[in-house]
Amino acid sequence: MKKRREFIQTMLGLTAGMMLPYRSFGNLSANDKWGKILPQRKLGSTGENVTMLGVGGYHVGWTTEQDAQEVIEAAIEGGIRFFDTAESYADGESERRYGKYLVPKYRDDIFLMTKTSAQDAKTAREHLEGSLKRLHTDHLDLWQIHSLQSPEDVDTRIANGLLDVVREAKESGKARHIGFTGHQNPYAHLRMLEKTGGMELFSTCQFPVNLVDLASEHSFVRKVIPEAIDNKLAVLAMKTLADGRFFGKKVMNGNEVWKSDDPVVPGRLSMRDALFFSWSMPISVLITGAENAGFIKEKIALAKEFRKMDEATRERLANKVADLAEAGKVEYYKKV
Repeated sequence: MKKRREFIQTMLGLTAGMMLPYRSFGNLSANDKWGKILPQRKLGSTGENVTMLGVGGYHVGWTTEQDAQEVIEAAIEGGIRFFDTAESYADGESERRYGKYLVPKYRDDIFLMTKTSAQDAKTAREHLEGSLKRLHTDHLDLWQIHSLQSPEDVDTRIANGLLDVVREAKESGKARHIGFTGHQNPYAHLRMLEKTGGMELFSTCQFPVNLVDLASEHSFVRKVIPEAIDNKLAVLAMKTLADGRFFGKKVMNGNEVWKSDDPVVPGRLSMRDALFFSWSMPISVLITGAENAGFIKEKIALAKEFRKMDEATRERLANKVADLAEAGKVEYYKKV
């Protein structure tokens, strides 16, 4: 409890430094030819700014094509300019849909990121070329080594030449920035930072940022955020609702995937609580999945209303879900 409280106090100051000044929370910070842009934050030490909310590409790949197109259009209309995907999402279908509905019209005004789950250099090069082809672009704004699973997995990928490939991608201009992701094990992230911290190769790292994680023993928020900030990396938040496990059930294309008798939302927290907590951390962007336009519009509305949580509120909310963190059922994807 004491360590968690001290951590939250430290994060308050760091978060303030991430957010770009605008007249007041809730006001929109800028416009482009598509309309008003959501408030932006600094992307680590890159000198670039990104919208505080981004679209997660996983859902864009598995939902219906019409819904995917409507999510993209609603996101642009609502002021989102950050778009995430990966070559592995629906066997490339997410990238293909971005290449069809997003890139041709909006490429010059968005920040586009994809990822490779490759374990070796040859596969990573193939993934990069495939991603560029499916996305119909000649460069990525960010390319990330995807889904680090353990410290040993990091060692294997490094031994198999992945760092050489991402460095080549950056030097050739095919990827403007490089990062890495993972949701299973925070110690994988720490190993990557340990192995590469002085190489000035990475600009970003992506991992779960949510209240259940904060309360857990193996917390990405408490263990990785301070190291990422020390290494001048931008933090990209994902699974801020624990892949939907904060809710009572998850439905994909009409099929119920799982159901909970003790949902975090609305049983213990509101969705506003959950997202405002994540935005109150020193993150650059909150990446959210949405399988229909209504879901992304709901998140956009919350982004416009955001007010930073104080220390006492964050601690009180974390205590509400501490037992769930210990049980390990909400963050089912962690394997430590």
